[in-house]
Amino acid sequence: MESLCFHDGNITDLINKRSLHVRHDSGHGLQMHSSLVERMALERELEGHQGCVNAIAWNSKGSLLISGSDDTRMNIWSYSSCKLLHSIETGHTANIFCTKFVPETSDELVVSGAGDAEVRLFHLSHLKGRGAEDGALTPSALFQCHTRRVKKIAVEVGNPHVVWSASEDGTVRQHDLREGASCPPAGSSRQECRNILLDLRCGAKKSLTDPPKQLFALKSCDISSTRPHLLLVGGSDAFARLYDRRMLPPLSSSQKKLPPPPCVSYFCPMHLSDRGRSSLHLTHVAFSPNGEEVLLSYSGEHVYLMDVNPAHGGSMPYTSGDASNLMNFAPLLNGIELQSSVSGIFVNSSSSKRIPATKQLEKCKKLIQMAMKSLKEDSNFYYGIEACNEVLDGCRDDVGPLLTFECLCTRAAILLKRKWKNDAHMAIRDCHRARKLNSSSFRPLLLIADALSQLGKHKEALEFAIGAQSLAPSDSEVALKVESIKDHITAAEADKANKANGGESRSDPRAGRVLSLSDILYRSDANSDASQDGPRSERDDSDDDEELELAFETSISGDEGRDVDLDVLHGSLNLRIHRRGDSTGETGRANGASGSPTSSQKEKAAYKPEVVIDMKQRYIGHCNVGTDIKQASFLGERGEYIACGSDDGRWFIWEKQTGRLIKMLHGDEAVVNCVQCHPYDCVVATSGIDSTIKIWTPSASVPSLVAGGAAGPETSNVLDAMESNQRRLCRTREAVLPFEFLERFRMHEFTEGSLHPFECTQS
Repeated sequence: MESLCFHDGNITDLINKRSLHVRHDSGHGLQMHSSLVERMALERELEGHQGCVNAIAWNSKGSLLISGSDDTRMNIWSYSSCKLLHSIETGHTANIFCTKFVPETSDELVVSGAGDAEVRLFHLSHLKGRGAEDGALTPSALFQCHTRRVKKIAVEVGNPHVVWSASEDGTVRQHDLREGASCPPAGSSRQECRNILLDLRCGAKKSLTDPPKQLFALKSCDISSTRPHLLLVGGSDAFARLYDRRMLPPLSSSQKKLPPPPCVSYFCPMHLSDRGRSSLHLTHVAFSPNGEEVLLSYSGEHVYLMDVNPAHGGSMPYTSGDASNLMNFAPLLNGIELQSSVSGIFVNSSSSKRIPATKQLEKCKKLIQMAMKSLKEDSNFYYGIEACNEVLDGCRDDVGPLLTFECLCTRAAILLKRKWKNDAHMAIRDCHRARKLNSSSFRPLLLIADALSQLGKHKEALEFAIGAQSLAPSDSEVALKVESIKDHITAAEADKANKANGGESRSDPRAGRVLSLSDILYRSDANSDASQDGPRSERDDSDDDEELELAFETSISGDEGRDVDLDVLHGSLNLRIHRRGDSTGETGRANGASGSPTSSQKEKAAYKPEVVIDMKQRYIGHCNVGTDIKQASFLGERGEYIACGSDDGRWFIWEKQTGRLIKMLHGDEAVVNCVQCHPYDCVVATSGIDSTIKIWTPSASVPSLVAGGAAGPETSNVLDAMESNQRRLCRTREAVLPFEFLERFRMHEFTEGSLHPFECTQS
């Protein structure tokens, strides 16, 4: 697969065009060309922090780099000399999570946000004449209006007067730097800061069909560089939200929690939109350089690409009905009768008259043969999928319906054999596309039945298998699949009846042993594809009547009117455990009006779910479970490549168009969190749990898919590393307690009747 050409062309041709055509803009294409990316290697480490480096950012010219760390210092570095110019003692009392240069200030103003819920502004001119380490500096402005950790700061190109901060308190606040401080002084008549631009304290959604009502702990935000009125936010649920700042209500205070304002668009991959009670959340959101695409990075998940305007790109809007229809058999899709046959081998999607070159035709045929070989031999699944990606994404403008159908079915079959996280959902997507091309073939239906079986949806799988049997009544493979699914359903019903009669489930790995506190607080996703891919309410054909539920009460000392600091639990934690159907639990719910199933059903019925924009590409291979600041970034002025850090100490680079992995580099002893591309040069800065910043340039003598790095030479196979990361993703645990309660803690086990302290997660 390394022999395949990338889609940015030959670098020699680009250079020739620059010399032959004066107006040809080749500079942008040369910055992050594939031939340079393949030679990326560590050039230098920047030493100067004493803790994890949680934030890095270039200035607009690319001459300076700013960093923020757990040591509460901000460092300013020279790009040309890679030397530390200033180390600012900020005065923050907790980890710095975000730093930025304020635009149009000649790089004199810098701003920081931290875990102490403060935003601080500094004037670098006050450091003139001092040494690099003599950096104690009084902030020019101090904003103390947030009540929880500040996770991201956004700035607007061309605007030197305003910055925005996103916090886990559920608000985006707008800070006017000309005011010096928006927070009223103590003892004044106006005690509330009126600077809330976006109030999402009641804005989180458990699933697409649920109304927004939970605390939305913001993790990231971004402002479009081409249309700065557009604001993108992401946090403690699966949905990124796009807002037009011109349409938001006036700035408000936090005295009263307001319902979340309507947004322009929701973004979420369809298979993640109905996970119910889950720990799934976003760690980073970003606009593409041209503002036409957005990139979402999920904790416990992959990185996904969407179009801001789906009418102009490959993304598709969908509703909750579309998401459920994928799992239910119907002879018609979206009310449109399927094509009964496929004609033509190669037809361009935009012009049916275009005849592709013979060379392109032969290339695609070889790729399909390569994929079929991996499927037949049960080996090289990753490269077989890469071959299909090249045909479907790299050559999509020239591929006709016949070859597209064959490639979709082949890729779906390989995905179902590989069984990486969400592969079953990707296979279902491919099969529905294939059904639209050829409704007379039983292959897509049979593959969907396989995928649904992996997801634990056996009754739905049976419907698709019977549909396949109606198209191929004499096919033995289809008949065997139908009987196999029927047997599984029968066994599941017998197991349910056995549990109802007081017996223990043979399939339950926890049966017959005492449950630990971790078992109670978390559900493990390690043992089944159904648990990692399917919504909780549909992971089994039978209702889990014996499922444990947990109610908790906390006694918190201090100001009850103020948001509780989750860093410390004061007082006591009382746990009450009961089983579903337990009379005590049912009575408690019946007596509480707010917990009434009737009122909940009415509220759900009255709520009309929004339209959401689906993914158009995903990027896999990394692992994001240990931190909630992990970035995914566009590389280059055109954003042709995607990069993201990983919990295995590596960082990954993919080709945006096809999702193909180009480079995997070892950049940290433990975790890489931040990846930031230089504005104009082929240079990338990364940081993470290590106290150093790494600078990467195309300085390797030989191009390769894997290269060594700061943590030592790369010795593992690429696929071994990716598969290891997939196993870690599948071992993530789903919290039973609310996300806002456990979002920053891990629970130890009970030992001798005592409760161990909470252990902070890396963040």
